[in-house]
Amino acid sequence: MAVDRERVAALVHELLEAIGEDPDRPGLRATPQRVADSYAEFFAGVGEDAAAPLARTISVSRGPAPETLPSGAVMLRDIRFRSMCEHHLLPFAGVAHVAYIPGEQVVGLGALPRVVDVLAARPQVQERLGEQIADTIDASLDAKGVLVVIEASHECVTMRGGTQPDASTVTIAARGELADPAARAELIALAVRGSVNDAASAR
Repeated sequence: MAVDRERVAALVHELLEAIGEDPDRPGLRATPQRVADSYAEFFAGVGEDAAAPLARTISVSRGPAPETLPSGAVMLRDIRFRSMCEHHLLPFAGVAHVAYIPGEQVVGLGALPRVVDVLAARPQVQERLGEQIADTIDASLDAKGVLVVIEASHECVTMRGGTQPDASTVTIAARGELADPAARAELIALAVRGSVNDAASAR
C-alpha cells in the first residue's frame, strides 16, 4: 500500500503548528513534503509480501549444480537495515545475521536481505522483526532450522528518556533445529562480532 504523501504532508504542516512553529517560514516551507517523501521510504514495506523474494528456489536434490549446494547451515551476516519504532516513530538501525539449515529448497543469498528490507520498512519493534524474518524463511523454504540475530541501536533509547548513547539491543529468533541453544551456539558465535556502535564507527 503506497503512502499517502499528500495527507502526510498536510498532517506534518499541522504538527509544526501544534508545536508552536510557523510552517510557512522559509526554513520549514518544504519540510512537510520532505517528511512525506522520507516516510514513503521508511514505510514502503507496509502491505508488501515479505515472502515474495523467496519465491524462486533451487531444489537441493534436483538442482542444476548439486556439488555447490550446502551440506550444513547457510548464514548471511551483517545485513544492514533501518526501521521505525512503532512506539515513538523514531528510527532504529543495525544489522541482522540470518542463518538457515536447508531442507529441500535453497535460495540465492540476495533474497535474504530483501526479506529483511520488506519487514523493516514498516512500523516495528525489534523483537517482532526478528520473529517475522524467522517465520517468513521457515514457512517459505520449509527449512530444518532458522536463526535470526539482530543487533540494533534505537533512537528512542539513545536520544530521549534515559539517553544512553552507547546502548544497543540484541534479539534472537530461532526455529526448528536451531531452537536448541546448543545447536545454534556455533552460529551465534560466528554471527556476533562486536557491537552495533563498533560497526557504525567503521562506516
